[in-house]
Amino acid sequence: MFKVMWQFFLLGLYSFGGPAAHIGYFQREFVQNKKWLTVQDFTHAVALCQFLPGPASSQLGMYIGFKKAGYLGAVAAFVGFTFPSFLLLTFLAIGNQHYNDMPFIGTIIQAAKLLAVVVVADAMWGMYKKNITSKLTALIAVATAVSVFVTSGLLGQIAPILLAACLGFILSSQKHRNLDVASQLVIKPNLGILLFFAILLVGLPLVATQSEVLNILNVFYQAGSFVFGGGHVVLPLLEPMMEGMVEPDTFLSAYASAQLVPGPMFTMASYLGAFIIVDSPVLGSLLATIAIFLPGSLLLFAFLPAWGALFKHQRLQVSILLVNACVVGLLGSAFINPVISTSISSVFDVVAVLIGFYLLKYRNIPVWVLILLFVGYQLIIYS
Repeated sequence: MFKVMWQFFLLGLYSFGGPAAHIGYFQREFVQNKKWLTVQDFTHAVALCQFLPGPASSQLGMYIGFKKAGYLGAVAAFVGFTFPSFLLLTFLAIGNQHYNDMPFIGTIIQAAKLLAVVVVADAMWGMYKKNITSKLTALIAVATAVSVFVTSGLLGQIAPILLAACLGFILSSQKHRNLDVASQLVIKPNLGILLFFAILLVGLPLVATQSEVLNILNVFYQAGSFVFGGGHVVLPLLEPMMEGMVEPDTFLSAYASAQLVPGPMFTMASYLGAFIIVDSPVLGSLLATIAIFLPGSLLLFAFLPAWGALFKHQRLQVSILLVNACVVGLLGSAFINPVISTSISSVFDVVAVLIGFYLLKYRNIPVWVLILLFVGYQLIIYS
């Protein structure tokens, strides 16, 4: 469990770039390097996390932790990956400071964005070779990418996956014996995890007033329950819910600050929670963070047994191939926007990214070395 927590903590320190970049980091670290998951299992997990509401990259991290060390591993992955951004945004809110006034921080962030381009490109290449094996899968991937560009929100994200699954089912003309999946639909609850949440929910009202606790839990839990597509989508949903709880300027500061730190965008809740409970900002931050991540976590582990059973069903093998192709298309669209569109601003950036890709792919240069090289490049080019 502590090994899982440490690995995700290290990733949480430099994982800029949003969900698409996080998927790239996870794919390289846990599939290519450490081999905690196979490429196929990783692709299935990405499809599931895209299908469910909630923070896709955090759900994917919890899935990886679960596969490595069970439920405690899932909790360890979440804590490790989320803690750096939670800590930064909490102290940022307490001190009411803004990183965008510090030029050197901006240099590091831009370097991290270039690193995200390299990592996502590497992940896309690996998933492309594994999942795009025919003209049909290539067509599905391209159609998915186009769908994401011309639509928005839930429709563009989930509709291609559902359509690909239906098409695959129709194409599967061969009769197969139905598998007995009833035994696969049971996950034994871990008593320690249930006890932890019970103590948490009972003990927190002793520290803050009941109305404050329930108000924060209610608002942020609702926000986390209905958001598809990552942290940026939570903005229009959460803004009207924050009316009367924080000032509009505070809300915008929370959103801007969340983009300036590594890790999941959902941790903007940490910033907002610290402002809601003025007397106990750390408690408010912790409550808001747990509440916004909790529904996505519960949905992941509630649906995981059925998802695993579906992917083992012989009648659905063509559907699985096409859903995997959809995942490549989803990642491809995210690679163009927002990863490239917000990271590349000159021809020199293109050259730097190509060199970085070569060093990462063919020379196996560690990611932390690449981030140092990109920081040096930023200092030289824009000095």
